[in-house]
Amino acid sequence: MQYQPNIEPLFSKLGWLGLITFAVLTLIVVPWMYLFIPDGGAFHISSYTVTLIGKIMCYCIVAVAMNLIWGYAGILSLGQGLFFALGGYSFGMYLMRQIGQDGQYQSDLPDFMVFLDWKEYPLHWLGTDSFLWAIMLVVLVPGVLAFIFGYFAFRSRIKGVYFSIITQALTYAFMLLFFRNETGFGGNNGFTDFKRILGYSLTDPTMRAALFGLSAFFLLLVLVLSRVLIKSKFGRILTAIRDSESRLMFCGYDPIRFKLFIWTLSAIICGIAGALYVPQVGIINPSEMSPANSIEIAVWVAVGGRGTILGPVIGAAAVNGAKSFFTQAFPEYWLFFLGLLFILVTLCLPFGIVGLFSKLKNKFKKIES
Repeated sequence: MQYQPNIEPLFSKLGWLGLITFAVLTLIVVPWMYLFIPDGGAFHISSYTVTLIGKIMCYCIVAVAMNLIWGYAGILSLGQGLFFALGGYSFGMYLMRQIGQDGQYQSDLPDFMVFLDWKEYPLHWLGTDSFLWAIMLVVLVPGVLAFIFGYFAFRSRIKGVYFSIITQALTYAFMLLFFRNETGFGGNNGFTDFKRILGYSLTDPTMRAALFGLSAFFLLLVLVLSRVLIKSKFGRILTAIRDSESRLMFCGYDPIRFKLFIWTLSAIICGIAGALYVPQVGIINPSEMSPANSIEIAVWVAVGGRGTILGPVIGAAAVNGAKSFFTQAFPEYWLFFLGLLFILVTLCLPFGIVGLFSKLKNKFKKIES
C-alpha cells in the first residue's frame, strides 16, 4: 500500500469560519449599514467609525508584515514605520496632483510649492499624475530601499540588537530628510487637503466604503499569504533562521536569501498599507516616520502574540482601539498607558493575548480529561 502523506489544511474549520465571517462583515455588512441605513437609524454606522476601522485595518496589515520578519524570522526591525510612510508619500503625490487648481492658490502646483515660490514640479514628481505609476511607486519605493538596505546589512551579518538600532537610525534619518522643505514633500506639514481619486471625491460615502472594503480585502489577502508562506518549506526555513541560524548554515542553506526576501516582502506590504491609510485619514507627514511609531508596531505584535497568524491583528486592533479611547478620554496619560501595557505583556504575557488563550485552552482540556 502506497504511503499517503498527511496534508495539513491551510486553516482549521474554525479559522476558515473566522475569515469568512470577517469578510462578510467588512465587505458586505458594514458598507451596507454605512451607505443604506439613514443617519439616526439604530444600525447606521457613521463616517467617523468607518474611517477609524479602516485606519485600524491598515495598522493590522503592518502588524502582520512585522510578524513575518520578527515573529517567524527573528528579525526585530524598528523601521517598519518608514516603509509605511514611504508608501503613503508615494500615493500622496498622486493625491496632491489630483487636487488640480482647487487649492488655496488655484495653481497647478500644490499649495506648499506655490508658497515656497517653486515654478515647476521637481524631477522625482515626474509621472505622479498617473494612478498606475503611483501604484508602482507604492510597491517599488519601499521595496527597493528595503532590498538595498537588507542586502548590505544581511551580507555583513548584522543581526540582533545591532540590526534594530540601524533600522531605527535609518528611519530617523529619513524623518529628518522629509522635514526639509527642499525635498519637495511638504516639509513639516507633509501632504493634506486631498480631494479625489480617479476623479471621484474622497468625501463621497461610496468612495469611503470602497477604501474601507479594499483595506479589509488586502488584510484578508495578507493573512492568507502569511499562512501559505509559513506552512511551506520556506516558512520552516524562516523559523530555523529564528531558532538557530548557524545550524541552518551547517545544513547547507544560505539564510541571507531567505531573510532578504521576507524583509523586502514585509516592506512592500507596509508600503501598500500606507497607501491605503493616506486617503482614508487625509494626511501624511514626516511624523509617521518617527522611531516611536516603529516601536509601537513592535508593541502591537508583542501584545497580540508574535509567531502566530492572528496575534498581530488582535494586538494592533486592541492597542489602537484603546488608543482611540484613551486619547479622547485621558489624552495626557496615553503614553503612560502604552508603556504600562508593554511592561505587563512582557512580564505576564510573554506569548501575548493569543498565548494566553492557548494556555487557558490547554488547562480546560486537562480538566476535562
